[in-house]
Amino acid sequence: MKDELRRGAAFAMAGAASFAVMSALIKQVGPELPNPVIVFFRNLFALLALLPWLGMLTRSRPSLTTRRPGMHLLRAATGLGAMYCFFYALSDLPLASAVLLNYSQPLFLPFIAWAWIGERPPTRIYPAVLIGFLGVILILKPGLGWAGPAGLAGLAAGVLAATSMAAIRRMADTEPTVRIVLYFSVLGTVLSLLPALAVWQTPTRDQWVTLLGAGSVGTAGQLLLTQAYSLAPAAHIGSLIYTTVLFAALIGWALWNETPDLLSLLGGLAVIAAALIVVVTRRSRRPDAPAGNR
Repeated sequence: MKDELRRGAAFAMAGAASFAVMSALIKQVGPELPNPVIVFFRNLFALLALLPWLGMLTRSRPSLTTRRPGMHLLRAATGLGAMYCFFYALSDLPLASAVLLNYSQPLFLPFIAWAWIGERPPTRIYPAVLIGFLGVILILKPGLGWAGPAGLAGLAAGVLAATSMAAIRRMADTEPTVRIVLYFSVLGTVLSLLPALAVWQTPTRDQWVTLLGAGSVGTAGQLLLTQAYSLAPAAHIGSLIYTTVLFAALIGWALWNETPDLLSLLGGLAVIAAALIVVVTRRSRRPDAPAGNR
């Protein structure tokens, strides 16, 4: 059991590091290419990287027919919206701040699930949520040289990602993980094509390499986390996912000399602590739905 916990923790931290690297690659190419083009290639390369894995899984679960096409479409639309907002935030915010705002989704998910699915959140999470929102305010700093549209986009990414997770919960009773992942990958690629064509800019050779790396590393992170959840309890893995912010801070410091100010640091600690409390409290009541794409 201890060996499985250690292996699960190792896979979770490797997945967290992968997501931090993916975010850094997106930040690197962000000022050079239109955001819709980056989103399209992120989805396309992720789909191509996932196909061998999905092929193996569908041999044991051959049925990909769904009775919930509308829910899959909603999940894809909200997930794509989160991606557009997150990538925009990455281009203008410090790497760690953008990643942290994107990972604020546990603060919103209980209330979205309550309004949509009828999952009433326990009252004991309210103080944690309040602390988390105060942390977000410290990061955005309204009135004090605040983060501006990029900060709001990062926060919107968290809200949309939470809505996407609620959609996964809504259809988890009939839709297996492989079907959810496959439909998101295909729909995400198709739906992001038209916006990309509207502002098309052909990537250079270096940009191709960066985009391919972002898609491949992001997919690797998803598979590593899937393996981590298969080895260790979700509550343990959920807490380790937030090491993504630490990895992002280290990469941002090494590549762009980004150092958080005191308010951002305090806000980040508040958001992480609050999100962990909410995640652990909710998981003690019922298990999470299958993990989606990123």
